[in-house]
Amino acid sequence: MNSPKLQRLTRYLLQTLTAISIVVLGVLSNSTSVLAQDDAANQIIQDLASELTHKKTASRLVAIEKLANSNAPKKTIWLEAILEGSLYMRKEDKRMVTVDKNGSRYSITDAITGEQLGEEKKRALRKIKINNSIRGTIRNALGTIALTDPDAQKRNSAVIQLFGATNGEVVEQVRELANTETDTQVKNSMLTLVSVYDLKEGSVEQKKAAMSYAEGKLEGELVNALREISESDNNDELRLEAKRILQVVEQKQKWYARAETVFFGLSLGSVLVLAAIGLAVTFGVMGVINMAHGELLMLGAYTTYFIQQWFPDAIAYSLIFAVPAAFLVSGSFGILIERGVIRHLYGRPLETLLATFGISLILQQTVRTFVSSQNVAVVNPTWMSGSWIINPAFSLTWNRIYIIAFCLCVFLLLLLLITRSSFGLQMRAVAQNRQMARAMGIRSSRVDALTFGLGSGIAGIAGVALSQLGNVGPNLGQNYIIDSFMVVVFGGVGNLWGTLVAGMTLGIANKVAEPMAGAVMAKILILVFIILFIQRKPRGLFPQRGRAAES
Repeated sequence: MNSPKLQRLTRYLLQTLTAISIVVLGVLSNSTSVLAQDDAANQIIQDLASELTHKKTASRLVAIEKLANSNAPKKTIWLEAILEGSLYMRKEDKRMVTVDKNGSRYSITDAITGEQLGEEKKRALRKIKINNSIRGTIRNALGTIALTDPDAQKRNSAVIQLFGATNGEVVEQVRELANTETDTQVKNSMLTLVSVYDLKEGSVEQKKAAMSYAEGKLEGELVNALREISESDNNDELRLEAKRILQVVEQKQKWYARAETVFFGLSLGSVLVLAAIGLAVTFGVMGVINMAHGELLMLGAYTTYFIQQWFPDAIAYSLIFAVPAAFLVSGSFGILIERGVIRHLYGRPLETLLATFGISLILQQTVRTFVSSQNVAVVNPTWMSGSWIINPAFSLTWNRIYIIAFCLCVFLLLLLLITRSSFGLQMRAVAQNRQMARAMGIRSSRVDALTFGLGSGIAGIAGVALSQLGNVGPNLGQNYIIDSFMVVVFGGVGNLWGTLVAGMTLGIANKVAEPMAGAVMAKILILVFIILFIQRKPRGLFPQRGRAAES
């Protein structure tokens, strides 16, 4: 009974296996034919061997153009090898090889098959000589080849490399490719390249069309081409139109320049806030003028440097570890300073100032003695490098963006600590009325130590941020101590919101004043402004009720 079913199942399996075998054989034969076609196309490098090594430059240029226009899969590799000077012909059998110099001998590889052919002496090989004209031809050829690369990024890079090209054939090829390009960024680059060429070399109609495209565009190449027409073109209509477009573009550039100034001001303000916010905490609660605050910033910056030295393979994560490490290092030093020196000088502000100034000198000299008197460089992680390019006239550097965000995070965390924790409640109680806080059972000496440690730890965190903006040295803190005091006094002693507003305001004001008055005069003007402001409002923008009222 089962015999007919078994026979049908057997026939079905045989038919399936036969069909699979036919498909596999077809794929294999197709792959074999493709490989054979590739090998035949790659043979062109061998056919052009005599021309590529010819003494005459004209002959070599013709051979390079033939190679660039061929359908050989490896033509890009060979053109790059010629450009690098690593493509040779072996004199014995005129075989084209790539070389890798190994002392006085050359390790050679077959240019077509990639087969290792051992070593040869230099006299057994003939190099493909190149000059500036050949280099230019090869670079244009590589750029043209890359225009059809499947990767959009490579296509865009190829178009950018062609900017300024005067080869009309290449531009016409780009013009045709732009009609079928699907990637928006690549298409815009192609149209910009074509428009720049038309503005320089095109007919009147092409120049008008290019101007229509350039309307409102901010690319530097387009702006420069329009400027040339506005200054020297013989056609009055084109010259006036170029001037009109340039006026619109220049107005946009001014607005973006102002936005960039505000951004730089915010980044500077973030640095000032980070540097001053720890000082605001200690000054507000304890009334201590800590002249060693800048050196606590320096310790945080050096902590970042040492973490990168100890873990060189983890640069990308160095800042993540450096932030808590810097807080602990600077915070510990702050508690030691408070317990060892400042606690004995409460109520004597002048002596406290002199003592902390002496500590700052000791810390500086310690770093010079045990680390280095020279500045050291802290590496920026890759994720903080580069810029966020919004348009050709406006870009924001990632390190400053992260510092602004970091400043706001530190500010919010500190604000939550002070307003939402029991320790913050004790801090505010001591700041408002120390005697009453003691009467309520709060250990003011313990609060003072922890507060000084908190402010010092925040200074260490600020040092981590500062290490990403420049070199780290023993004098790093001296550059920020005066600015920190100005921010604290301007915003209101001990008021966090005042510190944030004052820091951002002074940062923006500094960057706005710098182009008009210069860097040094801008600082002087800001200092004069703060002095005049304090005459009118001695307790700053946001007066703190507490110690000042108590006294």
